[in-house]
Amino acid sequence: MNYLAHAYLSFGIPEIAVGNLISDFVKGKKKLDYPPAIQRGIALHRAIDTFTDTHALTQRAKAVFRDKYRLYAGPLVDVAYDHFLANDPLVFPGEAALKAFSQKTYEQVGTWQPVFPERFARMFHYMRAKDWLYNYRYREGIFNSFAGLARRAAYMPDPEPACRLFGDRYTELEDCYRDFFPSLKDFASHTLKGLMEMGD
Repeated sequence: MNYLAHAYLSFGIPEIAVGNLISDFVKGKKKLDYPPAIQRGIALHRAIDTFTDTHALTQRAKAVFRDKYRLYAGPLVDVAYDHFLANDPLVFPGEAALKAFSQKTYEQVGTWQPVFPERFARMFHYMRAKDWLYNYRYREGIFNSFAGLARRAAYMPDPEPACRLFGDRYTELEDCYRDFFPSLKDFASHTLKGLMEMGD
């Protein structure tokens, strides 16, 4: 899953959201440098990624991009899922709800900027300034994310075909998201509960 999903699956707990969002930038034992609550967010992020990547519906979604993008099919699906989450009326009943959630996330997470990994700190500046979480709602925001992924990934092919595939196979990808996301939310909720019960 991508940033909007990881923020949403933090269930309103600021420290969990911080860990969930910085996880990809925290390698190995570096996670022990953070408070226990943020460590739980990092662990939750990694559990969410494993559940998502190995799920049969995600494998089906990856097939849309796999021939052209190989190993990058997974990250492309992660971004696509954020688009469908941003437009999910059961999660965000309208634009105002998504906007409010996005702003609250920036505010809650932003209070922890002193502990951000350097690379995430730079990215968070642009995420907030460009309102990435809200703009996943729009195809232009998704296409910008595809382009950003291509810039960061040394061997990813040009993102333009991914944009076309996203449009051409939109309904198929949306169906994968809708069938998959409820089970992911249940998994994340139970995983977080277990992490919280472990204590500090």
